Amino acid sequence: MSILRSRPVLRWLVPVAAGVAVIGGGAAVGTFAAEAEPSLPPRTAAQLLVDLQTSSLEGLSGTVVQRADLGLPPLVGLVPGNDLTALLSGTHTLRVWYSGPDRQRVALVDTLGQRDIIRNGRDVWTWESRGNTARHRALGDSTGAAKPEATPSLPATPREAADLALSAIDPSTEVSVGRSATVAGRDAYELVLAPRDRDSLVHQLRIAIDAKQHVPLRFEVLASGSDQPAFEMAFTQVDYRRPDADQFAFNPPPGVSVTEETAERPTAGRPAPVAPGRDPQVRTVGDGWTTVLVARLDAAEGQQPAAAGAGQKPADAGAGQKPADAAPDADLSKLLGGLPAVSGDWGSGRLLTGKLFSVLLTDDGRVLAGAVTPQRLYQVARG
Repeated sequence: MSILRSRPVLRWLVPVAAGVAVIGGGAAVGTFAAEAEPSLPPRTAAQLLVDLQTSSLEGLSGTVVQRADLGLPPLVGLVPGNDLTALLSGTHTLRVWYSGPDRQRVALVDTLGQRDIIRNGRDVWTWESRGNTARHRALGDSTGAAKPEATPSLPATPREAADLALSAIDPSTEVSVGRSATVAGRDAYELVLAPRDRDSLVHQLRIAIDAKQHVPLRFEVLASGSDQPAFEMAFTQVDYRRPDADQFAFNPPPGVSVTEETAERPTAGRPAPVAPGRDPQVRTVGDGWTTVLVARLDAAEGQQPAAAGAGQKPADAGAGQKPADAAPDADLSKLLGGLPAVSGDWGSGRLLTGKLFSVLLTDDGRVLAGAVTPQRLYQVARG
């Protein structure tokens, strides 16, 4: 079966690549302006880890700049309803406000408009300036409701990125102290995490930690073989005072179209998120830095045949297909068709590579992805 006839590929490719990006970062696009290295009292890596784990934050507001370039083909707009692709390249500015676990706000600002996500108690609002549309969701009580996603799919602050990185610490991780730095006018220590496994494409993760508040101010990822940041997320301005309550009150602009949702229903146009371990069609191989995500695409689609016979249309080209899907699917199919063809004793397929990740799409209907070398993917595909 050709991978270009499998609609699940179109659905899974970007989310899988994005999931890898959260762990692996992006490709170098330049660094934030360097500031003088401050003189700070020595602290060990263990002390910095304790600082992160014991820090308490009552309030915060500031501006975060994220820079990323994964070396991906132009995917933005090819997968309907997936805003995640917009954050996988270029430079993005976010304004953030935090006033405890039930009051948070993130505003993503770009040249085409603004998107706000606001959590105010049990109310979660999402507003997009393009189209002037809003969605409202009322959360259930704290005893039965799942934790809401009140932030974008990718980390919105260096702290969120640092939490993801710290969860990867295990015997396969070397932890050390880097050089001190000044970030957003604040003196900071630097904690460095490095994979020990050479199959990982990640060289280092660097976390700059506020010397007084113990809050991550900057998060950087370096690719293997590079001494320059590959993915950067840093505060350019930060204020530790508790924001005013009116920052979390959503006042709909004139003419806004509001959609009411329930806590259980997924956002319109997007599948509900499913953890890999809970989806029978998705599994992981290995652990730590060299974890590989494996998805069985044909089964995820249902009863789609493995191949179209002579004179038979592919299952995704029937009369029931929505016209709005045709153009994106055709564009992404063309894009996938331009990927390098690869083969071996594991089979054949197409390979998508970035500086910090690899994705293998096999002709027998699988997708394998990880922040690992292609050789590691071939090894997993063979098994």
